[in-house]
Amino acid sequence: MKAGQILVADHDGVYVIKMVGDVRLTLCISFDQFIDSMFKNAHFASVLFDLSEAEAIDSTTLGLMAKISILGQERHGVIPVILASNPSIQRILQTMGFSDIFVIVDKLDEPIFAEQPLNCINCDEQQVKEKVIEAHKLLMGLNASNADTFRNLVNMLENC
Repeated sequence: MKAGQILVADHDGVYVIKMVGDVRLTLCISFDQFIDSMFKNAHFASVLFDLSEAEAIDSTTLGLMAKISILGQERHGVIPVILASNPSIQRILQTMGFSDIFVIVDKLDEPIFAEQPLNCINCDEQQVKEKVIEAHKLLMGLNASNADTFRNLVNMLENC
């Protein structure tokens, strides 16, 4: 499996976030910092996720994607779009309830580009743990199934 990478681009306030390979929590701090800077941009207009080259996405990254949708809707009335052509990725998105908070498509009329890679930021274990807890609580808030799936993980992390 190809190592995970997150590529980003800002096209006049339309943010493109492309995930490639096996995207894991090692990128969660840099991805969260990107999310913060994206929403601070006065010209923010919308978000498009390109998952066409993603092989796997862990639940922490999915939780941060949910964060973008929730904040996008709360702050700007925008529902992000996800391009997902891989059936296994589509199944994960459906299982997590993402069709309730994203527009999910399997193709686009025009190609999109994201070329700036997010770099893995060295951070301490506590920062990563807090980000993992936040991401999973966001997923738990989407539906009862997610709440059941991630409750023990969140409880365990909060108590260690």
